[in-house]
Amino acid sequence: MATAPKAAENAIGLEEIHTERQEPPKGQKTFTVEEAVETIGFGRFHIVLFLIMGSTGVAEAMEIMLIAVVSPLIRCEWQLQDWQVALVTTMVFFGYMVFSIVLGLLADRYGRWKILLLSFLWAAYFSLLTSFAPSYIWFVFLRAMVGGGVSGHAQGLIIKTEFLPTKYRGYMLPLSQVFWLAGSLLIIGLASVVNPTIGWRWLIRIASIPGILLILVFKFIPESARYNISTGNVAAALATLRRIAKMNGAAMPEGVLREPAKERRGRFKDLIHPKYFRTTLQIWIIWLGIAFAYYGVILASAELLERDLVCASTAPPVQDSGGDSEESRSPCHCRLFGPAAYQTMIISTVGEIALNPLNILGINFLGRRLSLCITMGCTALFFLLLNICTSSTGMTGFLFMLRALVSANFNTIYIYTAEVYPTTMRALGMGTSGSLCRVGAMVAPFISQVLMSASFLGALCLFSSVCVVCAISAFTLPIETKGRALQ
Repeated sequence: MATAPKAAENAIGLEEIHTERQEPPKGQKTFTVEEAVETIGFGRFHIVLFLIMGSTGVAEAMEIMLIAVVSPLIRCEWQLQDWQVALVTTMVFFGYMVFSIVLGLLADRYGRWKILLLSFLWAAYFSLLTSFAPSYIWFVFLRAMVGGGVSGHAQGLIIKTEFLPTKYRGYMLPLSQVFWLAGSLLIIGLASVVNPTIGWRWLIRIASIPGILLILVFKFIPESARYNISTGNVAAALATLRRIAKMNGAAMPEGVLREPAKERRGRFKDLIHPKYFRTTLQIWIIWLGIAFAYYGVILASAELLERDLVCASTAPPVQDSGGDSEESRSPCHCRLFGPAAYQTMIISTVGEIALNPLNILGINFLGRRLSLCITMGCTALFFLLLNICTSSTGMTGFLFMLRALVSANFNTIYIYTAEVYPTTMRALGMGTSGSLCRVGAMVAPFISQVLMSASFLGALCLFSSVCVVCAISAFTLPIETKGRALQ
């Protein structure tokens, strides 16, 4: 039994890379970046870090959610069919998926901070260009470029994670959801005022402002000390750690900053080794299904409001009373959002944080697998409930619960994926899962905006079925990570 750990390590092909470094004099104390971060602890620097890097979620949410509130207007302006409206969202996530891989590789080579700055400049530039798009084709291309830039915003989360002490990391993901919520609410609120008055082009220009403002404050955040030490830049890493200690009013560890020999980062074949193959396959299914359901809810909400599918006779119409009746009867379903529609979108969006306390309790007391199984099962149920004839209030309640549940699903699978893989495979596991997440997001528009037009119940049944498959996959995951130390 004593050889089991060694055998397991050999089985997944982990190799060590011994870097050249000067050994400290015998008896001299040394410390690593990890030990320094833990010794310095949480303080003023981390609060500033959380506010600035967390705010990247505001800019990201505004750019991603923008399509949901401009779809009715571009449909009217260019007389688009359902598949053309769906293609806009799909291309945004295609750009996101492709560039996330490229920018991730560049971040490992040139640094997180540089790529984060580049991604914000890129996204702001192409977002502004989108507001001048002369045609539908140009609009699709430019939004795909925006999606590519937004994919680099993930480096803000990485920087934040690499500076945080271990015991605080578990709280950051649920709290970070507040920034995404703020961005979503902000773009809906702006749309309700800007779209009916000065138009969607000005909405896009205004939506790019938060990203531009964040660029100006990035200078207050240093490059990751872990990245610097991994490239051999010990002086920069040490200077950063001393700066953090000074801001927090804490003392640095005694000794010299040294890093031990590092193991090679996991390869793709490690993920599909028999030891992790089943876990990896089921995690991929869950990630794809959760993204499919999440963006399906968002886009289905827009379709429900735009087409006034609330079947109760007492439901208030979504279309503005002064709308053009000829446009309303057009085959392109040219119906603009009114105040009631924006109010419903805001209420349902607030749902994303409504279940956070229960989600945290479930994760920590029921375990990751059972908690995810329950929330995915409830998501499937509420998708089917959308088909019930109800009042506008009832429909708003269903959408509110759906947004709460899909958000809880994302929180749980993110934590589980980070915990289930060993350190040498963790980044690779998260990266491949994120790519599949975008595939689910790319498919969702064609179900919410195309299939739903042909068969409303059929689209809901498809969303519900995918959630049931994810619930089963979550319940049968071979490893429970609750209370389990990181490998």
